Amino acid sequence: MLKAIRVDKLCVASLASTIGSSSRWQRLLIPSFSDCFFVAVLIWLFAASAGGWSSLLLDGDAGWHIRTGEYILAHGQIPTHDIFSFSRPDAPWFAWEWLSDVIYASLFRAAGLKGVVLLAGILIALFSTIILRFALWRGANPMVAVPLTLLAVGSSTIHFLARPHLFTLLLLPLALWLVEMDRRSPGRRLWLLIPLTSVWTNLHGGFVLFLALLALLVAGLAVESWMRQPRRSQILRYSILLAGCSLATLVNPFGLGLHRHILEYLHADWIRNMVQEFQAPTFRSEGQIQFELLLILGLLVSAILLVQRRAVEPLWIIFLAHSSLTSVRHAPLYAAIASPILAAELTALWRQTISLKRNNSFSQILYQVGKDLEPMFRRTTTWGALAFCIILIATPPSAWPINFPKEIFPVEMIHRHSERLSAGRTFTTDQWADYLIFSFYPQQRVFVDGRSDFYGEAMGREYLELLQGGFSTEKILKRYSFDTLLIPVSSPLSQVLKGRAGWSVLEDDGRAILFAARGSSREETQPKPNEKAQYSRRL
Repeated sequence: MLKAIRVDKLCVASLASTIGSSSRWQRLLIPSFSDCFFVAVLIWLFAASAGGWSSLLLDGDAGWHIRTGEYILAHGQIPTHDIFSFSRPDAPWFAWEWLSDVIYASLFRAAGLKGVVLLAGILIALFSTIILRFALWRGANPMVAVPLTLLAVGSSTIHFLARPHLFTLLLLPLALWLVEMDRRSPGRRLWLLIPLTSVWTNLHGGFVLFLALLALLVAGLAVESWMRQPRRSQILRYSILLAGCSLATLVNPFGLGLHRHILEYLHADWIRNMVQEFQAPTFRSEGQIQFELLLILGLLVSAILLVQRRAVEPLWIIFLAHSSLTSVRHAPLYAAIASPILAAELTALWRQTISLKRNNSFSQILYQVGKDLEPMFRRTTTWGALAFCIILIATPPSAWPINFPKEIFPVEMIHRHSERLSAGRTFTTDQWADYLIFSFYPQQRVFVDGRSDFYGEAMGREYLELLQGGFSTEKILKRYSFDTLLIPVSSPLSQVLKGRAGWSVLEDDGRAILFAARGSSREETQPKPNEKAQYSRRL
């Protein structure tokens, strides 16, 4: 009898082990909703969108980032002096995103611009998925978390570009998630943030924002402690973390000089006035309207949290909201941090509301449906990577960018006049200068490009004065001995030069116009009329 019972127990244990093993395999092989969300973001934003993968190259900064990375790979050192301009040759330069530059250059060498946009797309899809998972981890119902995450993604599309800031978009919510996990259950994984911050410092300057949020965490805990909620051990713990992460940021090629440079750059009034992405949002585009909705929700939820004597989350929300209202480039970061907090708090309000209603009401059923679906969001399987590979294989070669988009950059005109542009003293917009660097470096030298922190206020004002055809136009043209100008047809400068005897039009395609100084040794004739008309029709 005892032997039979023992055999039965062994059979039950074996069956349980088999079921558990099968369950683990099912969890690994059956796609989760998080996998589906990751893939859906890739398809929605890039694979099936009108702009496609080329939309990630609408900003020319990617061009000089790639060439900087190639310089580092070729020379085995990080440039500390300018390598791109004739206006400030060999002037001190902070290549503060050098690690991102190396990554982009390596991908470009391996797969061209396709590799660059693929990395950017993966970072954006991971950023979106992390926001969703962070919201669910905080206790949000999927019926709330998914719509708010989509709002966050929509708010962030204004900055979905193949540039180093994508690493900050990914790392900031991930780092705060690790901090929040530690606040619930302290562990050693928190200290991984110190080496992570060191790497982050060399990827992008957004590490400064992380340090600011850590400082606000310590300040918020001190306020909560003052409100008779003891937080002394946490204050000490996260103060040590802040100190460790701050010291880790010194591990960069420029030392403390990098911090001074970034702070001066961020606090410069001329940057806010001249650089569009540093200006306040206009709330006109669809993405900015979505940001506005998140902004209103964030301020309302902050008031509720303060009533509950919670200070950390309101400080984070208010700080990021203020940063976003002074500089639209911070809107994606606000959305990334605020939306998980909002989702969790709105879920708590929903839960309180349905507790007062009769059983089986519509809101209770909807809430329960979300709870039932929640486990499917909390898993990560191989299907996300598999679906990405399918997208990669199924996408036709013509869908991948082989150059920057012609709708933004005068690609064909530039390459038709490549010898003139690469060898001469050319004035053009900062965006088009970025593309000239990408196309013709090391032969190409430019007047200004996208590195506004390098050129400074004086040159920034000269650049705008020229582009607007201002009073000092002639004096600036002579000072820098320009012999070629490639500018938008719509710019005031183009209208000014058409009436000047010293300049001739080499080509005008309706969007861009190319001028040459009369009497220069490299003056060319205009393209044939039929050729110019044909190009205009193509555009």
